[in-house]
Amino acid sequence: MSLPTVAVVGRPNVGKSTLFNKLIGQKLSIVEDTPGVTRDRIYAKCEWLGREFMLVDTGGIEPESDEEIPAMMRRQAELAIERADVTILVTDIRSGVTASDMDVAAMLLRSGKPVVLCVNKCDSLGEPPAEFYEFYNLGIGEPIAVSSVHGHGTGDLLDEVLKYLPEDVQDDYGEDVVKAAVIGKPNAGKSSIINRVCGEERVIVSDVSGTTRDATDTYVEKPQGKFVFIDTAGIRKKSKVLDSIEKYSVLRAYMAVDRADVAVIVIDAKEGFTEQDSKVAGYAHEKGKGCVVAVNKWDAIEKTGSTMDEYRKKLQEDLSFMSYVPFVFISAKTGLRMDKLLEMINYAAQQNSVRIPTGKLNDVLAYATSRVQPPSDKGRRLKIYYMTQASTKPPTFVAFVNRAELFHFSYQRYIENQIRETFSLDATPIVIKVRERDRTDVK
Repeated sequence: MSLPTVAVVGRPNVGKSTLFNKLIGQKLSIVEDTPGVTRDRIYAKCEWLGREFMLVDTGGIEPESDEEIPAMMRRQAELAIERADVTILVTDIRSGVTASDMDVAAMLLRSGKPVVLCVNKCDSLGEPPAEFYEFYNLGIGEPIAVSSVHGHGTGDLLDEVLKYLPEDVQDDYGEDVVKAAVIGKPNAGKSSIINRVCGEERVIVSDVSGTTRDATDTYVEKPQGKFVFIDTAGIRKKSKVLDSIEKYSVLRAYMAVDRADVAVIVIDAKEGFTEQDSKVAGYAHEKGKGCVVAVNKWDAIEKTGSTMDEYRKKLQEDLSFMSYVPFVFISAKTGLRMDKLLEMINYAAQQNSVRIPTGKLNDVLAYATSRVQPPSDKGRRLKIYYMTQASTKPPTFVAFVNRAELFHFSYQRYIENQIRETFSLDATPIVIKVRERDRTDVK
């Protein structure tokens, strides 16, 4: 499912980031009483009345400024508006309607997109002050009084946003189709992999990094099954993301992972594993996706009899936080092991959707606890009464215990490894939730 996008825009220092943080329920955007603090677009999922959408914070728009930083921020905001389904225009009741507000409102009207007008810093309860009504002069509809600091009016604001959100866009693919997001650093060969699988040039391929700007879907049927490959822009270090279009591409890449079944993490064999590869893989792991690491350009590596084993061992050390992930050494240029890659994508999707009967799960639990006694503290020993699988994608298990604080991370990892070993469960993250008897979920 592709989430709709809502952009939060306005001139500097009207409280956009404070509002953004309030709506998503966490302090993600930097909040400082200095104009221009938020320069990059920041994005997070937001939920209201059961509807999810992607909320994008932007730097302040200064329409008349020719200075480099304000001009870049304006371009960022313009791009966010262009891509958004709905825009929230944030204004400040303390300063009233300014010339910059009028210019931003005109920009939004030209976009033709739905706009919700937020008059921020209405911190007193009750009827808004007389100054509130001058915001009708912006000509973009009825203003909504909001206090982003206290949260007053945010419910009314989100109610209005929901009126304009498009219906959830379901991916128009059957259940037998595996959606694979191809992610990694720029120029690692992501588009070349898709073109090789398709047997034709479906995606632009260039030695210039950053050729792919958006996430694009490519459907293909192969003997191994039906696939949709989502090609994404390369995810760079934040310090390297200078171009405003590329910043939006990173957002699209993360959103592609969100709607995929499997993340294919592409590593350039010539460059080896990097810190940025770790962050890319970590995002897919955190989202609970089936994962496959594709080491591309393997044809360009000089080899001895042990080269692949040594490379695999080094990767296992680098990816110790996701020890379950399988590796495939491929070459998009020559077609080396591309069939194997498709098999592994299928396998990862199946593993991510696996369901284990409660009886068999508890047989493993009984064996594991008899083999290694649960930990104790101050005379109290952990008792795991039973486990059950709560959901899939990723496989999520609930352990019912006497004292949650005794179920240490190391013992959870031991139980997880026993489950993996017994059911040959790999290529997918596993989640273990801990629940005390007659208490609420504590993890």
